[in-house]
Amino acid sequence: MDAEQAEHMEGLCVTDCTRCPALVDSRSRIVDGTGPADADVLFVGEAPGAQEDAEGEPFVGRSGTVLDDQLRTVGLERESVRITNCVRCRPPDNRDPTTDELENCRGYLEAEIDRVDPDVVVTLGKVPSEHLLERSVAVTSETGSVEEVRLGDTTTPRPVLICLHPAATLYDRSQESAFAETIQEAAAIAGVSPTDEGGQSRLGEY
Repeated sequence: MDAEQAEHMEGLCVTDCTRCPALVDSRSRIVDGTGPADADVLFVGEAPGAQEDAEGEPFVGRSGTVLDDQLRTVGLERESVRITNCVRCRPPDNRDPTTDELENCRGYLEAEIDRVDPDVVVTLGKVPSEHLLERSVAVTSETGSVEEVRLGDTTTPRPVLICLHPAATLYDRSQESAFAETIQEAAAIAGVSPTDEGGQSRLGEY
């Protein structure tokens, strides 16, 4: 993160940014990540959509409901994980963010990952997977795979878990099991197991 970005970042929130003119014109607000500042699992999506831009929170539409439901299934709650995006401003017409837009926002993302220091970073879909892994990713066939990746200035690699985008299960029901298994893997890496009551417990806690 350069000096200009540091000036506009307070804690885990970006207070102002005008690096991407098209996104400045398109957004109604900057959509920062939500969730604990010390979450064990950090999910990274692509960019805010219309509903996220309106509410100021990532993954609050249908895709968010799919994610929330699966989190509960594996013993996690939305309030216990952190959810953010590669780009914090809504692209016009919900198009994919450009390479320049991704790079303009990367410093904020790397700073957020560094400060949260999660046990695992989960990429939701093709854009965040390729952005963090810096290679082409076939998400459908690679979902569930983990790579150790150096992010930002850190010398210590972090586990990055490739995952389908929740919306993939809405368009293709055959993807549901792969998505569910990957979210279960994220919980396992973080040491969380389902409880009979649907709550959350740490492995080895008892």
